[in-house]
Parts: sequence; structure tokens; C-alpha cells
Amino acid sequence: MQKKVYSWALYDWANSAFATTVMAGFFPLFFSQYWSDTNSVSASTFYLGLGNSIASIVVALLAPILGAIADNGSFKKKFLIFFAFLGVVMTIGLGFIAQGMWPIALLVYIFATIGFSSANTFYDSLLPAISNKDNVDYISALGFSLGYLGGGILIVINFLMLTYPSFFGLIDATQAIQYSFISVGIWWAVFSLPIMLFVDEPKYHDEKSLVNSVRDGLSDFRSTFNEIKNLKVVATFLLAYWLYIDGVDTVVRMAADFAMTLGFDQTAIMGALVLIQFIAFFATLIYIKIAGKIGLKNGIYAGIVAYIFILIGAYSITEIWQFYFVAILIGCFQGGIQSLSRSLYSRIIPENKSAEYYGFYNMLGKFAAVVGPLLMGTVTLLLNNMTGDAEQAARYGILSVSILFFSGAYVFSKVDIEEGERIAKENLLRSKAKTRYFI
Repeated sequence: MQKKVYSWALYDWANSAFATTVMAGFFPLFFSQYWSDTNSVSASTFYLGLGNSIASIVVALLAPILGAIADNGSFKKKFLIFFAFLGVVMTIGLGFIAQGMWPIALLVYIFATIGFSSANTFYDSLLPAISNKDNVDYISALGFSLGYLGGGILIVINFLMLTYPSFFGLIDATQAIQYSFISVGIWWAVFSLPIMLFVDEPKYHDEKSLVNSVRDGLSDFRSTFNEIKNLKVVATFLLAYWLYIDGVDTVVRMAADFAMTLGFDQTAIMGALVLIQFIAFFATLIYIKIAGKIGLKNGIYAGIVAYIFILIGAYSITEIWQFYFVAILIGCFQGGIQSLSRSLYSRIIPENKSAEYYGFYNMLGKFAAVVGPLLMGTVTLLLNNMTGDAEQAARYGILSVSILFFSGAYVFSKVDIEEGERIAKENLLRSKAKTRYFI
């Protein structure tokens, strides 16, 4: 069992390099300074937000349908491997795009993000198979924690490549970033092997062909959609998650671009990203311990409130120490709110339909990520056009994201976790009884 747990958690170690080095780190920097028009910072922010939003829409539309197909034909691991491969290939491809080719860079980044996010749907759906009610919070946190550590280690190496390119046999900082993209793809591929080799996909019914799985999956997608509408606890949590996790994702995706607009250099930005990773490695595991004392629901509340203060702090940044202080706060709460959300959801859904339910989970998470980056990018662009002050426009842009946290906290207050656990257990027992009856 321990081998399966660590093999599952290591996939977070594998793909988090994309979230740190590419999504939060080098792609925003490289996009604005190498691929796009460096004379229009606000336009670059807008296109970056647009690219993230397009990727999120595609993932959101695919996730629940593919989840239903995966549950019907036991394709969770197959889909995970396919989308991970897509992400790996596209990430490596970023290292070969010439200067000024921002449309191609944005398109490749969109496909890489689709691979990253879609693979996560099926990674998440395997959590119930390797955990139980007593250890699910810890295992979920272990995955995020190892992800921060793995992403942190590689971004340190990439940061050193950027700072001392000649030491690594590279020509300059530009080539260092290009090779960093390539290194992320290789890292992602290598550390994905344990989950592919050692984590078994649970089978709740007989094997089906892909054609039959697609047919039955589409039918189940419609029935599960109606089922979720009638499951008040699940539907309410998904709405709350849709709102507050958007704020978290927007901070991750747009923080580097925001910092550049404030005038901080690449060294400061990369240093903050590294700091977040290593603080989050320890903080996520500690956060779960604290949540065990104060309750799962209060643990998520604490994360939401913390992010509201983080955004207020970001709006007020004028000195480098304030920038790093905000980074420390992000590291303390980011992994906690993510891992608790994932484990809470696993408690209130039927285990035999985990891919399908996690498809809806990721669908709403990604539809939310359409709103956040686009909201921030639009507010920044409009205010800059009105005032001509790019820095102040960026401050209001980041502050606008707090609307999502306030709304998420209100909806989350309506979630009854105990009722959700009871209904999920009853649904699983009914499903097993129905299966035995038809056999």
C-alpha cells in the first residue's frame, strides 16, 4: 500500500515542475520579454490571461465527459498517460520557438496546459482507490507537498541556469530559459513512471471497449449531471470551489506578470517562486495537522481568508521585502487549501464514479480559471488605457480577484460535510447492490 501511495504522490512531484517553472515562472517572463511586443506590457498581460482562459475552457468542456468514459471503461490511467504525454511534448516544444512568435508560443502553451490540467483530472480520480476516510487528508496533502518540493528543486536548477548560463555550457539567459522548458518535459516524463507502473486502477465492472465506454459514458454523463444537481452538498461545494479556487489559480498564473509590472526584476521574481515552493512543502503537511484540530471546513475557511489578506498585501507592495512577505504567505496557505479541497470532495462523492465526479470538479475549477485571469487582465488593460498608469492598473487588477474569495466563502458556508459523507456512502452501497442484482 505504501508503494502505491508514494507512487501516486510522485506524480505531483513530476508535473508540478510545469506549474512552477513554466506556468508561474518562465513562460510569463519569456512571453512578455521575448515572444511578444515588449512595448505593450498591458497587452501582453491580456493575451497571457486569454491563453490561460482558452486552455481552461477546453479542459472544462472535456473533463466531465472523459471522466464518465474513463469510469465506464477503466480508462483512468490510459487517459492520464495520454494527457501527460501531450503536456510533456508541448512543454519541450516551447524550448524551440523563435523570438517574436508569440501566437505559436501561446498555442503550444495552451496545449501544454490542456495536457497538464486534463491529466490532473485522472490523477485526482485515483485518490479514492489508494486512501480511506482516515488517511485521505494526509495522502492528498502528501501529493501536494511532494509537488512543491519537486517543483522547487527543479526551479532552483532552472534559476541557476538562468543566472549562470556559462556554468551549464549555455550561451546566455535566453538559451537557459529554452533549456529550462525542455528540462521540465523530461522531469515530468521520468517521474510519471511510478504511477504508471505501480498504481492499479480499481475495476467496478467488466472491461469494455472504447466505443462502448464512449457510448455508456455519454449516457452516464447526462445522468450524473442530473444527479449532481439533486445532490445539494456536492453541488454547493462545487460552486464554492469554482469561486475560491479561481482566486488561487489566478495568483499562481498571473503573479509573475504582476511583479514585472511593478518593476521587480527576474531574480527577485524567481527567488519568490523558489521561496513559495519550499515553504509550501513543509506548510502543507503542517496545515493538514492544524485542520485536523480545527476541522476540515474551518481549515478551508482559513485559507480563503488568508488569500484575501494576501491580495490586499499584493495591492500595497512597494518594497522588495513586502513582495517576499506576500510570497511567504502564499507558501503557507496555497497547498493547504488545495489539498483540503481535494480530500473533502473525495469524501462526498461515490468512489465508483470518481473520475466522472472529479471531471465535474476540474470542469468547474477550470471554468473558474477562465474568469480570474481574464478579470485581472481586463481590469488591468482598461484602467491602463484610462489612466496611462500601468502599475496602478495592475494593482487594481490583482485586487479585483478578491471578489471571488468573498463569494466562495459565502457559498462554502452552506456546505454540510457530514451529510455529504452519508449520502456518498449510501450511493456507493446502492450501486454495489444493483451490480450484484444484475449479475
